[in-house]
Amino acid sequence: MKVLIIGNGGREVAICETLYRQSEGVEIFMAPPNAGVSHMAVSVPIDILDFDSLITFAKENSIDLTIVGPEAPLVGGIVDIFQKNGFNIFGPNKECAQFEGSKRFTKEFLTRHNIPTAKYAAFSKAEREKALTRVMTFNLPIVVKADGLAAGKGVLICTTYEEAKQAIVDIFDDVFKGAGEHVVIEEFLAGIEASLMCFVDTEVIFPMETARDYKRIYDNDEGLNTGGMGSFSPNPVITPKLSSKIRAEILNPIINGFIAEDLEFVGVLFIGLMICNDEPYVLEFNVRFGDPETQSILPRLNSSLLDTMIACTQSQLSEVNLEWDDRVSTTVVLASGGYPQTATKGCVISGLENVDKDVKISHSGTALDEANNYITNGGRVLSLTALADTLDEARDKVYKEVSKISFEQMQYRTDIANI
Repeated sequence: MKVLIIGNGGREVAICETLYRQSEGVEIFMAPPNAGVSHMAVSVPIDILDFDSLITFAKENSIDLTIVGPEAPLVGGIVDIFQKNGFNIFGPNKECAQFEGSKRFTKEFLTRHNIPTAKYAAFSKAEREKALTRVMTFNLPIVVKADGLAAGKGVLICTTYEEAKQAIVDIFDDVFKGAGEHVVIEEFLAGIEASLMCFVDTEVIFPMETARDYKRIYDNDEGLNTGGMGSFSPNPVITPKLSSKIRAEILNPIINGFIAEDLEFVGVLFIGLMICNDEPYVLEFNVRFGDPETQSILPRLNSSLLDTMIACTQSQLSEVNLEWDDRVSTTVVLASGGYPQTATKGCVISGLENVDKDVKISHSGTALDEANNYITNGGRVLSLTALADTLDEARDKVYKEVSKISFEQMQYRTDIANI
């Protein structure tokens, strides 16, 4: 079987590694190339948004299954285009991808189906003055969100009304390129965050193991939002009792809502949760595997990822039984200097060869220089994942291996999985 993975970040590397580990006889292709997977996948020098070239490649290489990692091609309608050309592809169509492409779209769906979420108000660019007036009616702190795709950085938690107003102005002035046609203002929910990714096949929603990620750049959840600086799995805040409540109050209404509104969702639905006094609330939807949660969760998956994905595309998810490694995983992201605002590229990375082979390394933003050295080539550079019997052991193990790696201006959080 030939599998094409679209996307080349840490999430896609984790998907690639899982397929490589589990599935003999599978030939894997990755577009665009990733410097760290040459032993597992064939590099394909095609951009994730070059749909015509991707279709041509799929035809010429008789691709059996395409897996879409990032949100941008999903929102752009790549699934519809591949299906129109007769290809099997794992991911939601353009209509369903709106759940990530528009926070307003998601909030309206949650409200229609009485799914617990924060109170909100949404405004278009033409309603700037209304937004600036309405924000004053929310209690501090206030959450201000750019409606569209903003690489995980378009959510601003404002502690003063001045900050909230400035956030609205910035979003409408297109600080988050292309994401500011609408703004969403939300009440702030105080609690414990949890990430729940689910496989979906239009009629069935099947949750994976839970996780927690860390969005802020600095320890103690300080600094700017990022794409994610680390994660661990499972998340102990999700008790069996709470899991049952999430199924009854969130998962069932979601899939029933999809069916009622003829939304043929196929792929992964990422549900960002806030647990407030043992009550679950939906913070956001993403329509693909999370990063870095995927790096924490997939190493714990014993069942076949490939078979599960194919079952989703064939509406046979009800026949799947997922089995998981009982061990705990912890993932730490190493970022370049200036991230999340900028990225310092071209810095030689040292020490990768010294990392314990039992610890998984996912290359997110690396390249090879002329001397065949790994160098930094993006904001989030690497992620390391360790598994152990306890969370303390997994955390100690991963940070021990992190200490072996170095590059100029390397930054990472030191408090991942400190709970």
